[in-house]
Amino acid sequence: MAHPSDRAPFKRRSLFKAAGLGAAGAAGLPALAACSDIESNTGSTQTSEGFDFLPTHEDWPLPVEPDLVGEPPHHPSAFTSYPEPVQAITDPPSGKGTYEITVPCWGAAPSQDDPYFAAVAAAWGGTMVKLRQGDGMTYGDTAVQWVKADEYGDGIQLFNYMTGSFSNFQETVVNSFYDLTEIVQGDIAERWPLLAALPSESWGQAVWSKDPDDPETAGIYAIPMTYSGGQGNGILARTDLLEAEGLAMPTTVEEFLEVARAWTDDAAGRWATVGLDWFIGQWFNLGGIDGWNWDPERKQMVNNIERPEFTELMEFRRTLWDEKLIHPDAPTGTLDAAAMQQAGQVMFTQDNLVRWNDYNLLVKKGEAEGAVAPLPPLAAKGRAPIVTVSAGIGGWTFLNKSLSKEQVEEILDVANWAAAPYGTKEHELLNYGVEGEHFDIGADGNPAYTAVGSEVVQNPVNYKAFAQVDTFLTGDPDMVAARFEYNASIQQYVVEPPFKGVRIEAPAAAKAAGTTLWDQQSDIAFGRAELSSIPEMVETYFKNGGEEARKHYTDAYLALYGDE
Repeated sequence: MAHPSDRAPFKRRSLFKAAGLGAAGAAGLPALAACSDIESNTGSTQTSEGFDFLPTHEDWPLPVEPDLVGEPPHHPSAFTSYPEPVQAITDPPSGKGTYEITVPCWGAAPSQDDPYFAAVAAAWGGTMVKLRQGDGMTYGDTAVQWVKADEYGDGIQLFNYMTGSFSNFQETVVNSFYDLTEIVQGDIAERWPLLAALPSESWGQAVWSKDPDDPETAGIYAIPMTYSGGQGNGILARTDLLEAEGLAMPTTVEEFLEVARAWTDDAAGRWATVGLDWFIGQWFNLGGIDGWNWDPERKQMVNNIERPEFTELMEFRRTLWDEKLIHPDAPTGTLDAAAMQQAGQVMFTQDNLVRWNDYNLLVKKGEAEGAVAPLPPLAAKGRAPIVTVSAGIGGWTFLNKSLSKEQVEEILDVANWAAAPYGTKEHELLNYGVEGEHFDIGADGNPAYTAVGSEVVQNPVNYKAFAQVDTFLTGDPDMVAARFEYNASIQQYVVEPPFKGVRIEAPAAAKAAGTTLWDQQSDIAFGRAELSSIPEMVETYFKNGGEEARKHYTDAYLALYGDE
């Protein structure tokens, strides 16, 4: 469902209490002194708007205007040519400290002896920020142990989706990390002009409270990552293989099944997909926040699993399995869907839309064949499609509460430098490396990674994850234009989830029940359980934590919007 648009936003910190996000809709935490640790498994509700202690927003004028102007955040502007970069920070503060920040890393961690790291450190003033690179595949779970043991160094970067591993992330934040409020509140533009230019919404999403019933316990506990929106994931199709078979891009769920059946040949080793699970709920109009939507007739939150569309979704997933439209080894979770699509073994993959660009660049370089493109928004049974989006930050950089104020300020100097947007020399060095070593300017005028640059700079998570003032579509001109056009085409279907401006964490029991629920869905989808077991599965979820979650989300919704 769409977020109600006629509600007045929070204006001041004092209205945090008036908004009703305290005892009724929040964590139910005891009122404790700000210096005390808190512990609870009842979940939390935290507004991210209306605080009077956020950094004062001050625009930082972009050095160059984009070539294609969209409507951010869900339809970002774009550059179809690479601008001559300008210096954003002409006199960076000198730093002498050495710090260690834990970050996720997928694949082999690059050596920090590479010239990239020395060049970046010199450019931002000399501060040494060493990266402690954890396995990205297990990062969310191991981060829990690192934080508990205070073994993450001077800071740790966590993406949104990693926080579910913590039994109560709000408590982890206020108990473990540095409260930045006194340092970054108010006018910070003189020392940190780029951090001041970050949207206030991003800073608001870095706020947590010791006691959500008491606005005086709220504070800024992290450096927010880049603020963005739009559709991040999608279903990519090998368009060249469709054309070779005389098949059209599907425009409905029913057409998708027809194409899947026409393409699949189990005996010949080609399948429609290796798995469709986490993205396609919206094909069946299943949206909301954590699967919860407001039901005005029942005047409470209703979970997607209670709706008939959920059964349709499970019937669809089971059809893929029963008709052998899905790879037989899909249940193992070990298949490399991207590689199989590139090899022509599968037609459709669910993926981040960044791979749309990456795949077609491989084709241009002669390293892959064919082409991929995202399916348009689909729906079943003649419904109008929906595209669920939510503008926000990707995560946070949390700092160790044992640091001194001066040390925190030095790390903020680094984050300010890293926030420089596209079109600056800082952005070029941070995102592409040293020219001639990590990138060259290609024939199309854009930076092109060398082999070393791809390994050290392009792929790993590093300082790029701090934040950037603004995000744009950039890179290969053809791909930029295609993505810009695609983003424009889906705007009519965009639906934002409820609780805009509010961060909700489910109770621990609900999280555990949700994990079990996901496993049970997989059992049905892969033929290990029958579709007839759905009612029992739903009953188990609500018995083991789902009803607790319903009350939690319902109380929060009523506090915000009333019973409309």
